[in-house]
Amino acid sequence: MTDAVLDHSRQSMEQGSKSFAAAARLFPAAIRDDAWMFYAWCRHCDDEIDGQVLGHGAVGIDPVLAGRKLVELRERTAAALAGEPQTDPVFTAFQRVAARHAIPAEEAMDLLQGFEMDVEGRRYDTLEDTLDYAYHVAGVVGVMMARIMGVQDAPTLRRAQDLGLAFQLTNIARDVVEDARGGRVYLPGQWLDEAGVPRDQVDQPRHRQAVAHTAQRLVAAAEPYYASARWGLRDLNPRSAWAIATARGVYRAIGRHVSRSGAKAWDGRTSVDKAGKLALVGRGALITLWCKTLDVWREPPPRPALWTHI
Repeated sequence: MTDAVLDHSRQSMEQGSKSFAAAARLFPAAIRDDAWMFYAWCRHCDDEIDGQVLGHGAVGIDPVLAGRKLVELRERTAAALAGEPQTDPVFTAFQRVAARHAIPAEEAMDLLQGFEMDVEGRRYDTLEDTLDYAYHVAGVVGVMMARIMGVQDAPTLRRAQDLGLAFQLTNIARDVVEDARGGRVYLPGQWLDEAGVPRDQVDQPRHRQAVAHTAQRLVAAAEPYYASARWGLRDLNPRSAWAIATARGVYRAIGRHVSRSGAKAWDGRTSVDKAGKLALVGRGALITLWCKTLDVWREPPPRPALWTHI
């Protein structure tokens, strides 16, 4: 029998995030289905605040209207978490996943707090400020995804947070010019000051080289988080580890491409082509094999003294 809620969620992922959709196919079926349903809720909330459709064509909306939408999202999310009947497939999907994996309400609300930062037009002066934003829009998503994969222990959840942080720093570097055109600047303001780039001119071509240098710093800042996240793979089931290792490889490749491309990084949207993704699927399998064999016999290194929310 067709599951309309699941089908709606799958279509949302495939249209909204081709990078993660490719990796999600590697999950065991039950985890894959729950990942799709969880993603549909995340995507819907983001789209509502940004005035976009499935992650594309963001036009921005009036801050007052965005604030009202945020209130509505919080109310509907709270109702779903409380077990109240839902009519929207997005919130029905989220309700299923949250109940099945005991996702804490505070983690779901942390994601919505990240969208509130956008609504308020918050400024990010330091790398720590940017990381705080990255946690609320991506790090906590990593934590909730880890719960969907059966993770409960704090050290592994922290590694999952680190992967979300790395993903978001990569996204910021890739989308810096597009975001700036929409009035949002997530690069640390202190770094822009050092580079001589006024915060309201990040998208201007005359500053492209300086912005490229600043974006390269952000890509470099993501690396220790990618390295930390690798040590969480050994605590996942093999198929989940393979999916996450592949997603990690795809996003890391995007960041490296942005860094290598310099001022030309924003001539088009940076992505990994089909052949590149297939290669990273294979590499993800090798990393998973290593993590599930050799690494299980080794004591994981202490997590570096990196910024963390949890």
